[in-house]
Amino acid sequence: MSNRLISEILKEPDAYFLLQEAHNALEDEKTRRIAFYNDSTEQEKVEFINGEIIVHSPVMKRHNSATVLLSRLMSIYADIHQLGFVGIEKIMITLTRNDYEPAICFFKKEKSDCFTEKQTLFPAPDFVIEILSEGTKKRDRGVKFQDYAAHDIEEYWIIDPDNQTIEQYHLEEEGYELILKSSEGNIKSFVLTDFQIPIQAVFDEGTNLEMLKKIM
Repeated sequence: MSNRLISEILKEPDAYFLLQEAHNALEDEKTRRIAFYNDSTEQEKVEFINGEIIVHSPVMKRHNSATVLLSRLMSIYADIHQLGFVGIEKIMITLTRNDYEPAICFFKKEKSDCFTEKQTLFPAPDFVIEILSEGTKKRDRGVKFQDYAAHDIEEYWIIDPDNQTIEQYHLEEEGYELILKSSEGNIKSFVLTDFQIPIQAVFDEGTNLEMLKKIM
């Protein structure tokens, strides 16, 4: 896609000026991004996307419940098997142009062993999970979907707490491939080695606790 866009620009007689304008705009964006880092606080959930600061609204209980239930299983499983680090909600990942705070993200041990206790900006994780809401679903399926794939984040789950479904995507040569979309059965991660759970463990406390007993 990038090669096609460049080819189209180079067909224009003012290609140089177009590219110069784009360069200047990105330099201005870089300045605003630095200001964003300086002004961000731990109290806010904010992201920097294509030059715009996105401040998130408080989440609904069902959104929070899905995050808590899944992150609990992932964190305990990753700790027991010493697989890496699970970040929740306020972990800011900084990609080439944008900064995101995913609902849940996982870094393999070879990455997470380099993290420090005072670190606030993190590299691209190996596995990202977003919980859909009315205000975020367009970005979760749009710019984030494209950006996560472009930065080789191997696995991406999109969770819909309203319909209690999980979409599982795995990175292939052409981008993310949909592996599963369901509200029933089990789901097995590609990245978090041998991590397999019932889909309902993300939405139902009883099922989650049963799975937690098996993990421990």
